[in-house]
Amino acid sequence: MKTIRYSLETIDGKGIATITFDEPDSPVNTMCLQWQEDMDAVAARVLQDKDAISGILLASAKTTFFAGADLKAAMRLTPADAPRIFEEIERVKKNFRTIETLGKPVVSLLNGTALGGGWEVALVGHYRIAVDDKKTQFGLPEVTLGLLPGASGVTKMTRHLGLMGAQPYLVEGKTFNPTEAKGLGLVHELVAPGPDAAATMKAKALAWISANPTAQHPWEAKGYKVPGGLPSSPAVAGMLPVAPAVIKKQTRGLYPAPEAIIACMVEGLQVDLETALRIESRYLAKLMSGPQAKAMINTFFFNLNAIKSGQSRPTGVPRYKPAKIGLLGAGMMGAGIAYSQASKGIATVLKDVSQEKADQGKGYSAKITQGRVDKGRMKPEAQQAMLDLIHPTGSVADLQGCDLIIEAVFENRELKAKVTQEAEPLLAPGGFFASNTSTLPITGLATASRDAKKFIGIHFFSPVDKMKLVEIIKGKATDDETVARAYDYVQALGKFPIVVNDSRGFFTSRVFGTFVMEGAAMLGEGIPAAAIENAGIQCGMPVGPLAVLDETALTLSLHVMDQTKKDLEAEGKTYVATPGERVVEQMVRQHERPGRAGGAGFYEYPTEKGAKKFLWPQLKPLFEKADTPWTITDLKDRLLYRQAVETARCLAEGVLTSVHDANIGSIFGIGFPAWTGGALQFIYGMGIEAFEARAAALASQFGPGFAVSDDVKAAIRRHQPQY
Repeated sequence: MKTIRYSLETIDGKGIATITFDEPDSPVNTMCLQWQEDMDAVAARVLQDKDAISGILLASAKTTFFAGADLKAAMRLTPADAPRIFEEIERVKKNFRTIETLGKPVVSLLNGTALGGGWEVALVGHYRIAVDDKKTQFGLPEVTLGLLPGASGVTKMTRHLGLMGAQPYLVEGKTFNPTEAKGLGLVHELVAPGPDAAATMKAKALAWISANPTAQHPWEAKGYKVPGGLPSSPAVAGMLPVAPAVIKKQTRGLYPAPEAIIACMVEGLQVDLETALRIESRYLAKLMSGPQAKAMINTFFFNLNAIKSGQSRPTGVPRYKPAKIGLLGAGMMGAGIAYSQASKGIATVLKDVSQEKADQGKGYSAKITQGRVDKGRMKPEAQQAMLDLIHPTGSVADLQGCDLIIEAVFENRELKAKVTQEAEPLLAPGGFFASNTSTLPITGLATASRDAKKFIGIHFFSPVDKMKLVEIIKGKATDDETVARAYDYVQALGKFPIVVNDSRGFFTSRVFGTFVMEGAAMLGEGIPAAAIENAGIQCGMPVGPLAVLDETALTLSLHVMDQTKKDLEAEGKTYVATPGERVVEQMVRQHERPGRAGGAGFYEYPTEKGAKKFLWPQLKPLFEKADTPWTITDLKDRLLYRQAVETARCLAEGVLTSVHDANIGSIFGIGFPAWTGGALQFIYGMGIEAFEARAAALASQFGPGFAVSDDVKAAIRRHQPQY
């Protein structure tokens, strides 16, 4: 055996079999093919040694207990592989059942994290002892990767916690720490972390084995009843019809995993255990070989890990965490950044044109934290300590000695230049300066800097306290040290940094612009506004394009257009407005509808309490044309393909340099549907040739925005991930 060590020793007159998971050349244990073969051998050994065994210990030689499935292998699967996957899953479960039905007590010694398949390995034990470390995570987050826990996780968790009790941990993928696991009855004993933890766990396990020589799982015992009742019981039966409807409302039918998990839970409780396990295997085999799982595994596992491990961070630069940061502008963006910094223990100087405005900016952090204090999630002393880290001021002199200064003022080139030149001299030696611009090219803004090498774009998304993505923009002169430091700063905030090269709109704003302007263009063509908005929702965007334009303000889009026009004219170029931009311009200039903040946009915003917004009735006579042909498929494809094509163009132009930055940036920055795996994975998941054929058809009907040039085709193929 290569991934497992098996030993049988006599301790206090009892035969104790220890199964130690230890995958070679890997920091974690996984359910790789070699491990599956080794489990066959382990099952055979325990059967062979049955008479000599008094108890079995499941242990890990790694710093964590067990990581789960081999996801790289999953990336190579196709629907034709489903029967083989079913057999492999059944093989794993057969070995689990051999160990847990041997008639001997089995104890899982959880020295660290056990997620997904790792938690299913832990559930083989009749008794579970864990090291009480808050950093340790247990649970079954497979749903977040488009999968279900198919190595007995659904079946066992449902029998442990009941149909309703298990739902958050299966359908939502909620994880839990050792203390929470003990409260749920999923872990039975905790030991303090430290050098003696392993010995203490083993001693407790041996004591339990002596006291429980005929241990078994609760559902194997006579008289077992499912907590909360069977699906047929009146209390449960009344709620069951609602669950799929609620899930459908949340997933819009685009994510098969949550629906499969609910079905598996309900069906599994109406049959014996062996049949329930087989049902679970069938559901997993179908999901695992399907396109959504592949897309979501690629992005939410591989791509996210690439960002967390710093693959886009320049190498050879020491790790960095600024001690004191200055923020210019205490509006919504500056206030949100101040909160994010203070919540991570970073001293912040929040500067605005007056003390009053700066105080208002700090008030944002007070408001957020007060809500937590009121709910008992934060102690008043912790709140005060956090707020004390934010120093609001109207005086630029207070920025003296900051390691980093970020300007978050209005998108105006002259204003940004003014505040840059005012604040930069106050930086600490070796400090750097950043602009939180969302559209203005960094290289142009850096001309106002005393040192363009130490000038960078750090683009936060609103609301900052909720949005996980931060786009780092490298100007033409920005050096690697500054990029690496910006990367470390973003990670210190607990957010996901993506690194892009400079261009107008960078990556996220540029692609986001294509989504909203395609929606506006459709309106200009005469397509009903309600159909456009529904197409956005149905393809998986958080909201429709017209609603998003209202939220971000039509006047802001107009301002960006005006600034772009001015910049292009200064370069001797001609600015030509797109059809969507012309619609936005008409809404603002002719109809005086600036967006939600101004009380009117594509939607009406009633002021009565509880009243919902609705599409402005005048859109129909102003734009709608009865003879404009459209299908919902075309509308959905236009919204998704337009963004994917623009993302591929960013890749071809070198604005983007990696697939992981593109996928994570598109999902976490602009709400590209997670079921696709991101804007580039959407292309790869569909198949490059099929994507190009559909894009060409859209281009012939709806314009050059969908055209995929030869250099873009080459870039798509050059960056195609290999697994």
